[in-house]
Amino acid sequence: MFSLNHQTQFYKGKVRDVYTIADQYVAMVVSDRISAFDVVLPRPIPFKGQVLNQIAAVNLEATKDIVPNWVLDSQSLPNVTIGKKCETFAVEMVIRGNLAGHAWRTYKNGDRLLCGVVLPEGMKENDFFETPIITPSTKAHEGHDEDISRAEIIERGIVSEADYLELERLTQAIFERGRTMAKAQGLILVDTKYEFGKIGDTIYLIDEIHTPDSSRYFYADTYEALQSEGKPQRQLSKEFVREWLMENGFQGKDGQTVPEMTEEKVTEISERYIELYEKLTGKQFEKQLLSDTETEKKINEVLNKLVS
Repeated sequence: MFSLNHQTQFYKGKVRDVYTIADQYVAMVVSDRISAFDVVLPRPIPFKGQVLNQIAAVNLEATKDIVPNWVLDSQSLPNVTIGKKCETFAVEMVIRGNLAGHAWRTYKNGDRLLCGVVLPEGMKENDFFETPIITPSTKAHEGHDEDISRAEIIERGIVSEADYLELERLTQAIFERGRTMAKAQGLILVDTKYEFGKIGDTIYLIDEIHTPDSSRYFYADTYEALQSEGKPQRQLSKEFVREWLMENGFQGKDGQTVPEMTEEKVTEISERYIELYEKLTGKQFEKQLLSDTETEKKINEVLNKLVS
């Protein structure tokens, strides 16, 4: 934990440490911690925080013509973004272009209703939906996020109807931009989630977007062949971590133990994160290592310019 100038609040999330500054700004430190099934795994993944922060920076910059975002500085430090403090909407806007992950597990169990959305019959795992579907979840500070429908969100007053409909519109537009960017790099953006907040009457896109922690990507060049053969898709996402955990008997349920994370497994996960950065951005990843002392000093230098 850092000691930051003008700090008024601190929140330690699963993978991010969030510092509120002068009740107007936020310094988000993206750690190398990794979570799956809402459980923080016992070993950090080298350079994961830098990967997430820098992918998010590219995508937030590329979508700010659709919706303003919270970012003021994401370039000064490899794994830190500093931006505006927003009043956060208590839902995550999950959008899915393909029947994969949680949606597929629901479908495979015979359910045809997910977050109030009716799922078509006759689909196979990883098939495209005719149009992307939005399956929101509540945002839990502790424990598991929970699926919720549009109707429940509005009925319970979690988000006003007018704001929620705007969040849906923005979610579709940002996802379409993300799919276009992914396609240019030979990838398919399969599903992702967005978080939004407000300052006054203005809605802002907050947190991070289109990273392997919040998104799933398939390789486009092999999609059709693998799908027609009924084989698993080649993917770049955190799903491979979840699959490894499930293969070893862990899904975050009571009484289950996280399998041993060997040095080889940690290195493999780190390399997969770096691979996604390079594939998605088209840039070579440059590893940057800063001590905690250097990081704290640089954050304070940025904050001193914002808060007089």
